[in-house]
Amino acid sequence: MNDLLVVRAIFVAVLAVCAYFLKPFNLQNWVAGVIGLVLGVAIVLFEIRLKEVSLKRLIGAAFGSVLGILGAYLMSLVIGSAMPNNPSTVPFLQLLILLMMTYVGLVVGANKGDMLNLAALGGLFGAEKTSTQQLKILDTSVIIDGRIADVAETGFLDGVLVIPQFVLRELQLVADSPDALKRNRGRRGLDILQTIQKMPTLNVRLVEEDFPHIREVDMKLIELGKLFQGKIVTNDFNLNKVAQLHGVEVLNINELANALRPIVLPGEFMRVFIQREGKEHGQGVAYLDDGTMVVVDNARRLINKTIDISVTSVLQTTAGKMIFGKFDDKLHSVHDQKSAAQDRGAGAAREPQVQS
Repeated sequence: MNDLLVVRAIFVAVLAVCAYFLKPFNLQNWVAGVIGLVLGVAIVLFEIRLKEVSLKRLIGAAFGSVLGILGAYLMSLVIGSAMPNNPSTVPFLQLLILLMMTYVGLVVGANKGDMLNLAALGGLFGAEKTSTQQLKILDTSVIIDGRIADVAETGFLDGVLVIPQFVLRELQLVADSPDALKRNRGRRGLDILQTIQKMPTLNVRLVEEDFPHIREVDMKLIELGKLFQGKIVTNDFNLNKVAQLHGVEVLNINELANALRPIVLPGEFMRVFIQREGKEHGQGVAYLDDGTMVVVDNARRLINKTIDISVTSVLQTTAGKMIFGKFDDKLHSVHDQKSAAQDRGAGAAREPQVQS
């Protein structure tokens, strides 16, 4: 970003100096210099505005610029023949056209060239289509969540991970929040980003594309997904639905976690640790290692104990999966007898060692 500011400043300064010494239209030196400065600033603002244009429009603008260069060449011939006795104005106008086309082509090409979908050019560069489709744009919520780092480390995420500048700004605002909980969440997100950037197998790219006319970060992510033809990685349920309505593909970490949970069928047996009482009378609640809630009938009196249950039903909700089970007295008593027998066997094995 700093390098781009330097290039912009040099361009404006060169244009102003050229106008000052060449004195187009026989103007005074300082007046010509001011006009050159204003023109340089106007061209820079035009270039900044071009960064918000979609890639498809940029492709059209590229062909248009080629035609513009040809037109500018013809116009320069006309200007040279119409103003033969004005050696200061004609070179300035020619230099203005040259600088403007060179500067705009350089900056726009540098910012958009690596994201350009060359497959749109009649399929001649179909190999580039895959890399464009592999762009994955990270949302603020999925960065703070932290599981994205574990998923990326396993190698299941390919392509390029895109971190928008406006998402990074939102993380910084959360990390600087006066609220301790929000501050810790923001700092956790920044730590996750550092962890992801250090992974040698990942290609992480920080992009500066922004949409100043859009205030909501979620809508900016959707527009960025349209611009880059990429997928949004999130765990936000609302963003997931809105993005799908706009035709943007979404990778939801929560859906991935639900898909990886073990399949439990009614009638199977499982061993759980009852942590607290349930909402209904006589119910106990346990949790599996992946966070799945298990509601057990007749287990309220067995809180803080490990018991064996039989699964009665499995309920899939938008928030995740819930398992319902029933405490089996006979199976649990057998489990207790086995544990007691193992304890007696261990004591008998230790007793001869003490007598000897």
